[in-house]
Amino acid sequence: MKNELIFEGNEKRIYATDNPHQVVFHYNDVIVAFNSVKRARLRGKGILTNKISAILLGYLNGCGIPTHFIERLDDREQLCRKIHIIPLEVVVHNRMAGTLAAKLGVEDGFKPGNTITDLCYNNDELGDPLVNSDQSVALGLVTYEELELMFSMAKKAGPLLTALFHRAGIELVDVKFEFGRASDTGEIIISDEISPDTCRLWDEKTGERMDRDRFRLDLGDVIPAYADVLDRLEKLEL
Repeated sequence: MKNELIFEGNEKRIYATDNPHQVVFHYNDVIVAFNSVKRARLRGKGILTNKISAILLGYLNGCGIPTHFIERLDDREQLCRKIHIIPLEVVVHNRMAGTLAAKLGVEDGFKPGNTITDLCYNNDELGDPLVNSDQSVALGLVTYEELELMFSMAKKAGPLLTALFHRAGIELVDVKFEFGRASDTGEIIISDEISPDTCRLWDEKTGERMDRDRFRLDLGDVIPAYADVLDRLEKLEL
């Protein structure tokens, strides 16, 4: 049973439940960019991100990669394991796009011969800076052993999602993974969401963007793009 509100952000609200180790995620119709400097309300967006994230997190669970996702409750809500947040993001890049491309002076969408894995400090006030393992441990955010596990999980989950999206005719350009310690066992698990809000997704045939960049870059048709992603995923046999 959903109880009191314990967290409210732009895109999600989190509620306690009767089980101290489970929470309910409620997805809002808000979209943000540039660390929430740009913000809008798009009707139906929360329904789409909830359903897409449920498919992708459930898929990773089924592949043996633990996430906080337990089940989708309805159009806007999921039952999830309660976690203690690790304020780091592991980003897997199949292409260099957006900030990464600009920072390194390459063409947006440049495809390297390897997969790039970045570690970022999840801190909006600092602009989510890149950090290394030593800095993360020095700040007391993680241990080296925990970091090794996080990188291992991200490097397994990235190719699994890349292959899944490929079956749907979508190229996974990059994907951001967040992690937490499960409140009941302390194990490191993937948390938050995986959706067009946290991935760059390009149509394999046309190169059209199907993710939050449509909002960032004022391309329009955000909801139709997200709906197309959901429709393609729902047609796959997982």
